[in-house]
Amino acid sequence: MLERYIQPQFNSEQALEISRALLYVHRKRRTIRHFSQEIPEREILENAISIAATAPSGANKQPWSFALIQNPIAKTEIRRKAEKEELDFYKLKPNKQWLKDLEHLHTNEEKAFIEQAPYLIVIFYSHFNRAEVGLEKHYYAKESAGIATGMLISALHLAGLATLTYTPKRMQFLSDFCNRSRDEKPFLLLAVGHPHPEAEVPKITKKNLSDILQTWD
Repeated sequence: MLERYIQPQFNSEQALEISRALLYVHRKRRTIRHFSQEIPEREILENAISIAATAPSGANKQPWSFALIQNPIAKTEIRRKAEKEELDFYKLKPNKQWLKDLEHLHTNEEKAFIEQAPYLIVIFYSHFNRAEVGLEKHYYAKESAGIATGMLISALHLAGLATLTYTPKRMQFLSDFCNRSRDEKPFLLLAVGHPHPEAEVPKITKKNLSDILQTWD
């Protein structure tokens, strides 16, 4: 079944103004590792997740799901499990080149932000859905979850919240902790909150448009 698409209408001047404003705001986005204890309104996060759920997906299978975690005991347990994995990565079985590439970001095996951030959002994706008629395949599941995650980060940023994307090398502990089925894979853990007034970030630069864009006119 098809229905007529009605696009939101902006004239050329409005569209240009919106695009410039969005570019300015998104250039202010930074990954934050030091959060304040101010707790954002929960509806902001729920609305952002709903925005993420409007993302395009292969065959509209919407292969994503989310876990929103605020409980302090849960966050402490997740930090404990995460740091166990990070000990392998940084100390016991280090990838020297990878660690060298991370030096300018000043990261290590301690993940205090997991407990410090008011909220954690775990994004899951699945290649299959076990329906009554059998396995229902999800197409481009990981790519679709990536698009949804990008929209989630953008929505949170535009609502004035800071985020940290966290992807330990092995993330199965997140599925186990959240009691997810074997079909659901963790894609990313997102720490969310307001930045601490004394939060610091590494001095980095982003590539210029000319470095990333190829055009045919």
